[in-house]
Amino acid sequence: MLEIYLEGHDNYYGIADVMRAFYLRPTEDKDCLRVYCSDAPDMVFCSAVGEDSSSCTSKDGTVSIILPFVTDPVSISREVKRSCYTALSEFLGRKAPWGCLTGIRPTLVAGETGDPQELSEKYFVRQDKAELALKTYANEQKVLSKIPGEDINIYVGIPFCPSRCEYCSFVSSDISHHMDRLGKYLDALEEEIKTVGPVIGRKISTLYLGGGTPTVFNDTDFDRLLDIIYDNLKMDPETEVTVEAGRPDTITEHKLRSMAEHGVRRICINPQTMNSETLARLNRLHSSEDTVRVFEMARKAGFDVINMDLIAGLKYETASDFIDSVNRLIDLHPENITVHTLYKKRRAAISVSDVLTDDNNEVDDAVRKGYGLLDKAGYIPYYMYRQKDTGHGLENTGFALPGTECLYNVAMMTDARDVLSFGAGGMSKRVFGSEGNKYRVERCPCIKDVIGYMNSSREMAERKMRFFGII
Repeated sequence: MLEIYLEGHDNYYGIADVMRAFYLRPTEDKDCLRVYCSDAPDMVFCSAVGEDSSSCTSKDGTVSIILPFVTDPVSISREVKRSCYTALSEFLGRKAPWGCLTGIRPTLVAGETGDPQELSEKYFVRQDKAELALKTYANEQKVLSKIPGEDINIYVGIPFCPSRCEYCSFVSSDISHHMDRLGKYLDALEEEIKTVGPVIGRKISTLYLGGGTPTVFNDTDFDRLLDIIYDNLKMDPETEVTVEAGRPDTITEHKLRSMAEHGVRRICINPQTMNSETLARLNRLHSSEDTVRVFEMARKAGFDVINMDLIAGLKYETASDFIDSVNRLIDLHPENITVHTLYKKRRAAISVSDVLTDDNNEVDDAVRKGYGLLDKAGYIPYYMYRQKDTGHGLENTGFALPGTECLYNVAMMTDARDVLSFGAGGMSKRVFGSEGNKYRVERCPCIKDVIGYMNSSREMAERKMRFFGII
């Protein structure tokens, strides 16, 4: 049993995040964190001591780290995590790819340091990850400069899918059990967009229609969805519009034609893997052949920017299966390829061990090899984020052929631009001022429950208008 006691500070969450780099899932208590693990040391103390130092010391005194005393809350949190990470790494003889960096946006810290060597030495980030973070940060900033700070970016969420994938952790419903809700949800979404749209008063820089699976609607209702968006939101030809068409089994020639006629130029077709056997076991209702067929349909319909997602570390796959999927997507030559690492949240059917077990670092090695293949094929990393229970301590990275990067992804992931979200579970954000690369961000969540949203879409609309100061 491992117990960490915090003395002189209350950085519960920071310590818990460091624990995730070594263990499956630490639990939090009021005064301490405990992890039950057979190979763990008996006890580690992490304390802020006296006026001039903080320390992390094992019960038997074999590890003792004295760190400079700091008063800035951010610096204190980082120093506590550094000391905890160092002690655990010494005890267990293991290192995490991202060292003691636990935040969702490692590129922000990379931008602060500006040097991969410093990132490695200060935060114990593995050299290849440090270089990836700096490269991604540089590309990310170039894309961010193309999104005016005075503009608004819009997200429209459709939290429904044709089936629920075994790994799914999003707020989405298996529509096969809720067909009656689609029309009512569309009614509620229309009310919200019609209420807010006319009073936005700002240029719309980007719009992202995501999910779930927006193409889950039948052809007629999908036309209606696009009409609601284009009739009520004042977009111009420069507005970047992306539709996460997503699941190949929901994409029809009619929907592709409708998107093209409305002015959509970017779509996502997301196989997650190009192994048909894995797709069936994950409860996805399409094959890899369907993915290729729909991709070719989209090209014929005139879409010249297509994103495709893959997931590394899927339960039923080997590292070679993932590499095969990377190579098959490169052969298709979509403009964007996003590599996710499987992660676990409470509502997914897969277990924690399904996500995190990788004794021989096969997933880690496969991701590195996949990145190398993408680099060789001309793709550059342009945004990145991490999640707390991502398998193997890895990350999610968006790659693009230069000049085809998705502006919305950068606006959302950097927390550096305003985002107005419509639909259940959406998160609206306002960004205030900037000092260097630092921004103050306020958030306004929309109710997650679909039924609750359908009963309160007008209230949600008014909440967002107050949030953005337009009523």
